[in-house]
Amino acid sequence: MGKVLLIDDHDDTRALCRLVLEQAGHVVLDAASGTEGLALALAERPACVIMDVGLPGMSGYEVATAIRAADPDRAIALAALTGHGGEEARARGRRAGFDAHLVKPVDPSVIVATVAQLIRR
Repeated sequence: MGKVLLIDDHDDTRALCRLVLEQAGHVVLDAASGTEGLALALAERPACVIMDVGLPGMSGYEVATAIRAADPDRAIALAALTGHGGEEARARGRRAGFDAHLVKPVDPSVIVATVAQLIRR
């Protein structure tokens, strides 16, 4: 499996995602803010980052843009985990560099499948 970073300011969301991904065999790191998440992503270089777009400190869009600037080869896969599922939110996510867009509430099996797909890409 791979190393996954979760960035979400909701403790319950992070705990649930961590549990699901660890049960699937991933090593999971987590952060509660955009600035903390960006620092972890750049230091730890996870295979995949799953992040909310509405984060304190820096938005998920800003974090994704910063990761893409530091990772031009796109070695780190990015998935947005958000309550916004409309086309404008998806387009903004693509512009920021997200590879996948998951809309809350999301089935845990979808999170696991998305991470597996992104890591294999």
